[in-house]
Amino acid sequence: MHNYHEINNTLPTHAVYSKDGKPLLSWRVLILPFIEQAKLFEKFHLDEPWDSSHNIALLPEMPKMYGRYDHKTTAAPYTTFYQVFVGKGAAFEGVKGLKLKEDFPDGTSNTILMVEAGEAVPWTKPEDLPYAADQPLPALGGLFMSTIRSALADGSVHSIKRETSEETLRAAITRNGGDTLGPDW
Repeated sequence: MHNYHEINNTLPTHAVYSKDGKPLLSWRVLILPFIEQAKLFEKFHLDEPWDSSHNIALLPEMPKMYGRYDHKTTAAPYTTFYQVFVGKGAAFEGVKGLKLKEDFPDGTSNTILMVEAGEAVPWTKPEDLPYAADQPLPALGGLFMSTIRSALADGSVHSIKRETSEETLRAAITRNGGDTLGPDW
């Protein structure tokens, strides 16, 4: 994500969008050139949805880094737990990529960029974790019993304890809420 930002001066959007605003492909496809997968990226038809006859044929080429840490398979093949929060105040909001310095006033070391979701999704599908302040939090942590792995916007990795309060989690999800992380972080 940081390499993408360095070249494009923004983070990727949570999806590749059609001209009429429909999400077509995941951010996981957009960052392929930045994780040594440029040849795979070039195979995608960016103007077609993830499940078009062409793009769905690329599902089996899922990069290993989107797989499980323990190298076990997920319930459905070619799926990943690695997702982002999408919604007002989250690191992925709207149809334009955000800037790490200007758009993260709470601090990049205090904001979740990516997290292990509770359920795996096809890696090319533009499906992530919806976030809204007035809605319940989505299920997290489909890989480990005691912790949830997350990548913060500063590039660091943080293991979130399952006992972490909802208030602290919400503070970590939002990039511009003006709140601070609780002592349980």
